Formats: sequence, C-alpha cells, structure tokens
Amino acid sequence: MSKKELAKRYALFIVGLFFAGVGIAFTKRGELGVSPISSVANVMSIKFSSITMGTWLIIWNCVLILGQIVILKKDFKLYQLMQVPISFLFGYFTDLGMRIASFIPVSNYFSRLLMLFGGIVILGFGISLSVIADVILNSGEAIVKAIADKTGFQFGNVKIAFDIGCVTAAVIMSLVFFDMKIVGAREGTFISALLTGFTVKFFTKRLKGKLTKLLTHNLP
Repeated sequence: MSKKELAKRYALFIVGLFFAGVGIAFTKRGELGVSPISSVANVMSIKFSSITMGTWLIIWNCVLILGQIVILKKDFKLYQLMQVPISFLFGYFTDLGMRIASFIPVSNYFSRLLMLFGGIVILGFGISLSVIADVILNSGEAIVKAIADKTGFQFGNVKIAFDIGCVTAAVIMSLVFFDMKIVGAREGTFISALLTGFTVKFFTKRLKGKLTKLLTHNLP
C-alpha cells in the first residue's frame, strides 16, 4: 500500500470517526439510550455530569485498550496503541456533536425517537466509512477481536456477548447510582443494538465500491 493510499484511508477513517461521534451525540440527545458499547459512559455522564460524554467515552475506550493488553499480553502489538489518540479524537467529535445536537428541540417522545433513529443512521454511516477505510479497529471492536482470538469463539458471537455485558454493566451501575432506577440504558439502547448493524451493512454495500476506487487510485 502506497503512502498516498494510506493517508487517504486514514483521512476517510477520521471522517467516519466524526460521523460516528455525532451519531452517538444525537442518540444521547434523544435521552432514550445510546448504543450498547457507549452505555457505560452514558450512565457515568449522567451521574457525574461535570464531565462530558466525550470525556467519559475517552476514559471507557482507554479501559478497553487496557483490557486488550491484559488479554493479549505479548501478542498486543505496538501499533495498536494508535487506539489511544483515536479514542481522544472520538471523544472530541462526540462533544462537538453534543453542541450541534443541543440546538435541536426534543420536547416530546416523538422528537426523541427522531433523534434516536437519526443518530443510528449517522452512526451507521460513520462506522461504514471506518470499515471501508480498513486501517485500524476502534477499541470496542478490537477488544472483541482480542477475546475471540484468545477463546476461539466466533467474532459475531463474542460481539453479541460483549454488547450484552456492556448493557448489563450499565444497568447495574444505574441501579446503584440512582436508587434502584434504570437511567441511561433504555429502549433506545436495544433499538440501537438491533438497527446499527443493518445501517452499517446498508451504507457499506452502497459505498464500498466507489470509495475503494477512490482510495486505490494513485494521484499524479
């Protein structure tokens, strides 16, 4: 792979990261729950509101990176530390998305649903760009791969189990922090879990061919 192609792929990855962050922000603004992987950070951001959602996502992603190091040990490659700056960038994009979303009124349940579904579409679009860029996994996908590699279980099955674990942890934290009330992990979390994969497949199928040609075309 040429340096120009690699640079273009990372540029596309960053664009995808931006849309993914904005997508998370829109679902957060809807207050019906965010994606499973972000649910722990969402509960923490509600409990400790002086720290932004983006910052909590940075902290959570760094925890997931540490988890990879513990799981993989000597098999953890140095280049995988690229996940750290990516996590900071994703957190920044999420907070930027929160500022953008703050101007959109959410006065009733219907408007919250619109924010949720809009966020899922934006998130799916962003993830599809990152998938097509094919340069590095984000920390959520990377820890799933690490577990799958070490256990021998299929990636898809580990992903489902990991998402369930994230939501379970978020619910338990919510019950502890908010006097046995479930806060931050609602119906939107499960809707996001069901629909995000479909939106990623939808956009990837339609964009992969054109974007791959753009990425592999050598500029003079």
